[in-house]
Amino acid sequence: MSLPRIAVDAMGGDEGVRVMVEGAALARRRHDRFKFLLVGDETRIKTALESHPNLRAATEILHSADVISAEDKPSQALRRARTTSMGMAINAVKRGDAGAAVSGGNTGALMAIAKLALRTMPGIDRPALAALLPTLGENDVIMLDLGANTECDARNLVQFAIMGAAYARVVTGRAVPRLRLLNIGTEEMKGTEALRDAANTLRAVADELSFSFDGFIEADKLCRGDVDVVVSDGFSGNIALKAVEGTARFVTDVLRRSFASSLRSKLGFLISRPATELLRTHLDPNNHNGAVFLGLNGIVVKSHGSANAAGVANAVAVTARLLEENVTERISAGLGFVGGDISWRHPIAAGDAG
Repeated sequence: MSLPRIAVDAMGGDEGVRVMVEGAALARRRHDRFKFLLVGDETRIKTALESHPNLRAATEILHSADVISAEDKPSQALRRARTTSMGMAINAVKRGDAGAAVSGGNTGALMAIAKLALRTMPGIDRPALAALLPTLGENDVIMLDLGANTECDARNLVQFAIMGAAYARVVTGRAVPRLRLLNIGTEEMKGTEALRDAANTLRAVADELSFSFDGFIEADKLCRGDVDVVVSDGFSGNIALKAVEGTARFVTDVLRRSFASSLRSKLGFLISRPATELLRTHLDPNNHNGAVFLGLNGIVVKSHGSANAAGVANAVAVTARLLEENVTERISAGLGFVGGDISWRHPIAAGDAG
């Protein structure tokens, strides 16, 4: 069964066309139901496709010579949305020419263009950036928001929780996802007023919305595997994510140096190589690549700018799964379960915070 086409911003990411096309080709080899709309410089895309005939047969090219850089401000990107590869990929989703869009470009620009073009779903004030983090448990943990909204009130956090729970049911298959709020402590009196108010609301509606909520989680417990969804404002979430990624790189670099320090260490590396390879694979961010903007009337996935081809392929696979599982409709159902507005019993969630 084929899926709706996936629009790929071929100019996004640190290495642009080569890696984006190679990643799409790898995804296509793994799943031949994928079809693509590659957006960017037509000449460069055609050259890259020469090495990937299987992808070429399932691809249409939409030419754009204009690219949004990492330095461009969201306001600048919005003014050029109709001419840039990123903007044209998102507008293809708006028109129905593609079912979803993937870009490795400027995150702020991607959010601004996607929000303006696709608008937020009824009952959602702000979209949130959600991604998967590796854990010691059977499933990865979903964390949101990771930088789209640096300041959030209780209403925003509650909406993020509803979206995160819907996404978790797709990713983990768990009917009742375990959800927590990121905080500086687990005690009920800890954290900001917005966090405490959001926690009170989530305790009240958890059963109705089919997720379990047991208060707060600290950053050092994110990857233990005891929770499926962690909700945060974008400022704290982005810092926590970068700390986790940095720690993972630190551990792998320390192991690499240790194993190269002496002949005995090199011998030990050979003996323990299966275990170290498993660790490397588990911690490799490319294997968890693909953050999604939840809460929009359409699917937009952010690939890490430094992702390699395998990472891009993983982002494409995440996109396809979101299409297959109708995650947008699932979020709507979660909101609609209580009429799309929980203010009728819990006014703090409807914007009375602060």
